[in-house]
Amino acid sequence: MNFAKKFATLVMVGLTFVGITACSNKSPSSTSDSNQIPKVTQKTTVVFWHGMQGKQESTLKSLVQSFENKNPKIRIKLEQQGNYDNLQAKINSTLPSPKNLPTITQAYPGWLQSAAENKMLVDLSPYINNKEVGWGNKSASGIKPEMLAGAQIQGKQYGIPFNKSIEVLIYNPTIFKQYGIKKVPATMAELKTASQIIYQKSNHQIAGAGFDNLDNYYVLGMKNEGQNFSSKINFTGTKSRRVIDYYVSGEKEGYFRMPGSDKYLYIPFTNNKLAMFLTSSSTETWIKQTSRKSFTYNVAARPSKYTMQQGTDLYMFSQATAMQKAAAFKFIKFLCSKESQLKWAQATGYIPINTDVTQEAAYQKEKQFKLPARLNDILRTNSLYSVPVIKDSNATFSQLTPIMQSILVAAQKNRNVEKAIKAGNIKFDAAWKQ
Repeated sequence: MNFAKKFATLVMVGLTFVGITACSNKSPSSTSDSNQIPKVTQKTTVVFWHGMQGKQESTLKSLVQSFENKNPKIRIKLEQQGNYDNLQAKINSTLPSPKNLPTITQAYPGWLQSAAENKMLVDLSPYINNKEVGWGNKSASGIKPEMLAGAQIQGKQYGIPFNKSIEVLIYNPTIFKQYGIKKVPATMAELKTASQIIYQKSNHQIAGAGFDNLDNYYVLGMKNEGQNFSSKINFTGTKSRRVIDYYVSGEKEGYFRMPGSDKYLYIPFTNNKLAMFLTSSSTETWIKQTSRKSFTYNVAARPSKYTMQQGTDLYMFSQATAMQKAAAFKFIKFLCSKESQLKWAQATGYIPINTDVTQEAAYQKEKQFKLPARLNDILRTNSLYSVPVIKDSNATFSQLTPIMQSILVAAQKNRNVEKAIKAGNIKFDAAWKQ
């Protein structure tokens, strides 16, 4: 955790009591709001913090315009906070001053665990069940149940899924054909074998595979070993060592690679230096933007039982007025609609959060991206998993990338891997005990 995040956390802890007192004195509680959700009868402004950029941000602005045209009494004030790290830092630094929080924000549930514990978030179940601003019940929303579950904190529905992606395998069929790979890897063993063949036959010019997100790599590796992400994991135990050693061996021998100075693997992939990689499905957007028109690629299921569902949800802060909350949820419902989700998915490469859109012919026949035609098959192959929202899980998850980087760099440069693993174990255990 960097200094800025540590400082923000310390400030939040030190001032939590003050913030909660101010919140409870100046605004109605989420419980009272839940019992009586008003109709939006007066002009209301909803402040929305987000971390969308580029095509994602322009599409979001277009959706806001459409919503405001249909709901002239409601104004959605978009406030872009930079990337996700910037957004998380802004939320953390503002939590001690609830009156300065937005009405709604994008966030991962792990960011807001303490906010939920301190009753600074709105339980959205009553809004979901309200027929005026919501759907009447969860089932009527059409949102995938596992995605709704992923937006819960301590069993309460504080979040509604928004920009979602899953981890997939993206591969270059031209390289496969060139080096005799006739089958897309369906298991991690097959991924390793195909990677070795490509690396050897290309005279070590093309790495076989890589994993964009080292935190996801470890968590999914453990889940596929039958162990959920929790403090019960023994980082130096047999299952964990299997997960670590799989990648270490590939780095040592060269057939695997991790993100380096280029930061993201789509860069070597589009430069034909990498045959395939496991990454967020939303990476398709960046492949499209950086590759030549003649470049070929395809998308397949992650070669494992589980894949990560990722991307942020929408959360509402309890300091907002009852009218703002009602207006905000009408907007959330609009973003979740079939029409909005189809537009969002077609423009950004994120996956639709509702089943209706994934089965829509207009989505499946989308030509701009490869995923839509494959998504239903992928979801039948992979079960979705998300990082559990439990004490210190978010802090520990954020440590996994630097821990794995240190281990893999040691392997890559023929340094002492065991020393790096022991150092990683100390950091891993310490993160669970913050």
